[in-house]
Amino acid sequence: MKKVLFLVIIMISIFGTTNALAQTKTDSFKVYGNCNMCKKRIEKAAAVEGVVKANWNVETKIMTVSYDSSRLTTDAIQKKIAAAGHDTEKEKAADQTYNKLPGCCRYDRSGGESSSHHQHHK
Repeated sequence: MKKVLFLVIIMISIFGTTNALAQTKTDSFKVYGNCNMCKKRIEKAAAVEGVVKANWNVETKIMTVSYDSSRLTTDAIQKKIAAAGHDTEKEKAADQTYNKLPGCCRYDRSGGESSSHHQHHK
């Protein structure tokens, strides 16, 4: 009887872990910013409940995020990033929030690319 109970517990653990792993999804999307100060702010904004890992590449402007797709969507993550002042490919930050960013973090919003006159924090 103890062996059967032990096997049942093991099977539940295996299926539970497999199910949890199957719900983890990784997506990438563009987020506009300029420097390592931006990186810190963007990754912090993306670190919401359900996000396993978030990494923004300063050079490519690509955010790669792994998250629990049963609890969260990339749209929700992009809204959080926009709320921190950074435009994404789907969400635009409010002008008031964008204007509060440090000067070096204010990217050219007309095309989303970095302004060459900004001093970057590397």
